[in-house]
Amino acid sequence: MTDIDTLIANTIREDVRAGHIYNVPDASGYIKLDAMENPYELPDPLRQELATRLAEAVLNRYPVASYATLKQKICDKLGVPNGYDVILGNGSDEIISIIATATARQDKRAVLMAPSPAFVMFQRSAQFAGMDYVGVPLKADFSLDRAAMLAAIEQHKPAVVFLAYPNNPTGNLYDEDDMIAIIEALGETGIAVVDEAYQPFARTSFMDRLPQYPNLMVMRTLSKLGLAGIRLGYLAAAPALLAQFDKVRPPYNVNVLTQVAAEFALDHVAVLDEQAAKLNEARGELAAALAALPGVTVFPSSANFITLRVPDAERTCAKLFAERVLIKNLSKMHVLLANCIRVTVSTPEENSVFLNALKASL
Repeated sequence: MTDIDTLIANTIREDVRAGHIYNVPDASGYIKLDAMENPYELPDPLRQELATRLAEAVLNRYPVASYATLKQKICDKLGVPNGYDVILGNGSDEIISIIATATARQDKRAVLMAPSPAFVMFQRSAQFAGMDYVGVPLKADFSLDRAAMLAAIEQHKPAVVFLAYPNNPTGNLYDEDDMIAIIEALGETGIAVVDEAYQPFARTSFMDRLPQYPNLMVMRTLSKLGLAGIRLGYLAAAPALLAQFDKVRPPYNVNVLTQVAAEFALDHVAVLDEQAAKLNEARGELAAALAALPGVTVFPSSANFITLRVPDAERTCAKLFAERVLIKNLSKMHVLLANCIRVTVSTPEENSVFLNALKASL
């Protein structure tokens, strides 16, 4: 063992040493359909106006730590109920980490729970915060197993339950009554976080239910709306509850350029909503074309991606990769996802390239 190996063994947590880096493949030269990004850029006139605003950003000073202007625009433009507030994060990932850090107990092991399969950062954030993670399997059709969730809540007494709405990686919306039953079962002993990363495409939300449930928080991101590059997530809840999580949030966690770009985008949110509507229309067309292919099962999606099952996911992904098309192989994530792949809905041109490459791979 070298000196550096000894140093690492003596200082780095065992579970971190045994783990793996969150891998993001290089997409240079590929059609990138693996990350649920909006393929459309802002129209040229808006890009020029944004460039002017960014050029005027004050880069030699720290951001205004309260982010008051940006937070107010989010509340006004994105449906946060009166009397409720938001905190901001460097994407949803940081928000999830903040939630896990604030709810991890020092006197006992706290539990973070989610239906499974789910967004991988729920489990990773729980691990890094020192929490136990409990994944409750979905049903075979990817719907919530309400009885299993309620039994797990009774057994494990989770501090936090994440409910993705729609779910990633499956794309479906959970039944609202099932979700309400979970929120109510948590009561005063647990927080329910509804992750609405794909709300621009689902066009439904639990945001207006915040006043009904004191233990409810709604998390969103601007990434799927068309601003993945600026990394901005937000968490809405009752101000008294948010204040506790704000204590964990790093100061100046949202940079000045992100703040300027987000405020500008919210001034023109109708343009982004139009892009989302185009992708919703394309989603229906692509899903119908995929369902017509032999041996392919298409699962319902309310997001900007489609999850489908093919005869051999490994072979299909390899063939698509050879055609310079990147998609996500889900088959190793969970037993329910055997031979499943996930593809981002994109422009008509890129959707066509993917569809032709998939046909050839089958």
